[in-house]
Amino acid sequence: MNKVTINNSFITPSKIVCVGRNYVEHIAELGNEVSENMVVFIKPNSAISNELLSNLDEPLHFEGEICFLYQQGAFTAIGFGLDLTKRQLQSTLKEKGLPWERAKSFDGSAVFSKFVSIANIESNFDIKLSINNQLKQEGSIMDMIYKPLAILQEIQSFMTLVDGDIVMTGTPKGVGVINAGDSFTGSISNNGENILSTTWVAQ
Repeated sequence: MNKVTINNSFITPSKIVCVGRNYVEHIAELGNEVSENMVVFIKPNSAISNELLSNLDEPLHFEGEICFLYQQGAFTAIGFGLDLTKRQLQSTLKEKGLPWERAKSFDGSAVFSKFVSIANIESNFDIKLSINNQLKQEGSIMDMIYKPLAILQEIQSFMTLVDGDIVMTGTPKGVGVINAGDSFTGSISNNGENILSTTWVAQ
């Protein structure tokens, strides 16, 4: 089973619960509609990776996200995540009304920074993703349609979360293709103070 790091210790998530279409401008850039209900899908533990892939049967797209680690009934830690997507395949599946798992839940499709403990999930967390030192994505909890506490409550209304599970909260606008050799730097700040930053080089 794959692991993630929190406060210099390892933990094994049983699953990753992902929220889709949680930023209005991202919904618009992909030509999607705002859903009446929160969009949720699952990635398995096997999706977790430290390696950023650029191609797997087709070019992969990046989506930078604020992620929370669940423990003892609450979100207790925060991390930066990259939700990798087979966009062409996803579009084909959506056109046919089929599930997205083949385009979203493949091995290596969830790349995470370390996680750091937090005291308040409703703090003003901001996310930034730069590629080759050029800012590509930025957003904050204030931009989300569904805020962290609402996400947690909605998921728990129909699904059991267990200690170590990760929740990915959606991506702001600016998603795009991953090119091999590009340097990706994801960071999260709290009220303007950087709390974590991680760099990957796409393979």
